[in-house]
Amino acid sequence: MSIHEHLARIQNGLHVPKDKNNQFGGFKYRNAEQILSAVKPLLDGCTVVLNDNMVEVGGRVYCLATATLSDGEATLSASAFAREPLIKKGMDEAQISGSCSSYARKYALTGL
Repeated sequence: MSIHEHLARIQNGLHVPKDKNNQFGGFKYRNAEQILSAVKPLLDGCTVVLNDNMVEVGGRVYCLATATLSDGEATLSASAFAREPLIKKGMDEAQISGSCSSYARKYALTGL
């Protein structure tokens, strides 16, 4: 089976409902942890690896997350950016970076 066939099989079997609720914005969402938990039983010998790189653009810090699917021979990757806010009420700097990473990873996984 080719890597594209693996990806199609995984995508067809994957369902991750938006069951989290954002009280402030009034919308439902899913997070990267939910996506990873739902995809693991579908991998069937494939692996998913997530990588982050922090980059500075125009004085602002962005997280570039990459999700890579591998069958041991071939790989497919998708990347996504998320920008760190200058401040986020109620969060220290490490939490801001972690939140930015989680957001970028979620969209990299979604892109894959």
